[in-house]
Amino acid sequence: MTRVLMILGSGETSPAMVTPHQHVLAGLAAGTKGVVLDSPYGFQENADELTERTIQYFRESVGFETEAVSFRSAPVTDPVSHATEMARLRTAGWIFAGPGSPSYALRTWAGSAVPDALHGVLRDGGAVVFASAAALTLGLVTVPVYEIYKVGETPRWLDGLDVFGRATGLRAAIVPHWNNAEGGTHDTRFCYLGERRLRLLEDLLPEDTFVLGIDEHTGIVIDLDSGSADIVGRGSMTVRARAREWSILAGSTTTLKEIADHAQVEIRPTAVPKGLTTSPEIAALEQALEQRDVRTALALTAELDRAASTDAQRQTAGSYLARCIAALGSLVDRNTAVTPYIELLLAERTRARDEQRWADSDAIRDGLSAIGVEVRDGSAGVSWTLTR
Repeated sequence: MTRVLMILGSGETSPAMVTPHQHVLAGLAAGTKGVVLDSPYGFQENADELTERTIQYFRESVGFETEAVSFRSAPVTDPVSHATEMARLRTAGWIFAGPGSPSYALRTWAGSAVPDALHGVLRDGGAVVFASAAALTLGLVTVPVYEIYKVGETPRWLDGLDVFGRATGLRAAIVPHWNNAEGGTHDTRFCYLGERRLRLLEDLLPEDTFVLGIDEHTGIVIDLDSGSADIVGRGSMTVRARAREWSILAGSTTTLKEIADHAQVEIRPTAVPKGLTTSPEIAALEQALEQRDVRTALALTAELDRAASTDAQRQTAGSYLARCIAALGSLVDRNTAVTPYIELLLAERTRARDEQRWADSDAIRDGLSAIGVEVRDGSAGVSWTLTR
């Protein structure tokens, strides 16, 4: 199985990207589960429609069945549902996210199991495919596009997920829509920043960090095992370091080493190489989570947290706690958990009907419906279904 990080500048569901998507999927294990993560556009009124379009594209154009993992806002209002969604994310071998707002996505994902799930997929032989707004979040730092371009805030970086850095050993800011020309009379290259604002941001970059630009309808497909990178689509990929640029056209192949050389940076050791863990304690944690032994996993996580002496170690302990919560949520039988309460309400509704208190009966039925319980009155009696 090949570990792949695919980053797209835009056009993620266009005809031009069908073949690149298929090539990535061909390298994954048979039966790999694919999920579409809706967080970047979760604030939009047409979020459901965007998700359905994406699932339809991969089904009909690419020939790959996917399902939605919905995580549209934080804080979480339904912990059980959220834990179930995160458990589904963790069992995926292919994760896709696309357009929207990078800052919204990062706020939604902060403190969640999402970053650790992405690292886990890339560690265990899967693929992460991030495009447009989602692509921006992969770097060490992120451009808050809406805030700068639409609101006029002072150019600044946000902390990114650094998925790219942990997977490749390269510290970079990922900038899609590199060759955007929508501005017409004004410069909207570099994801709507333009040259002036990009230069301001470059001066604020952390040491040994460069800008990786990806044109629209273009992508870079990185084989994390071999270190090779294919440029796909219609445009080019650009490495920019201190205003010096090196570009490579679609149809070409480069390597992470060549990218590092042009950026004049060193490749750092990756966080978790394929098939390896950082310590015996984490190896035991991974085994407990794989076997759904949440009690043992929680105990090991507590030990990991007590022993933590650095921010990185505390972050690792926090990510494993999130995984334990997700695993616990996936073990909950929601029907069993809520049955006693629903049956109690239905008994009260039956009593109200027997006493011809129709308003009370209707109020109970409508209240249950509002929280996702569908009540049916039939010849055999009353039945119910938990619809969400």
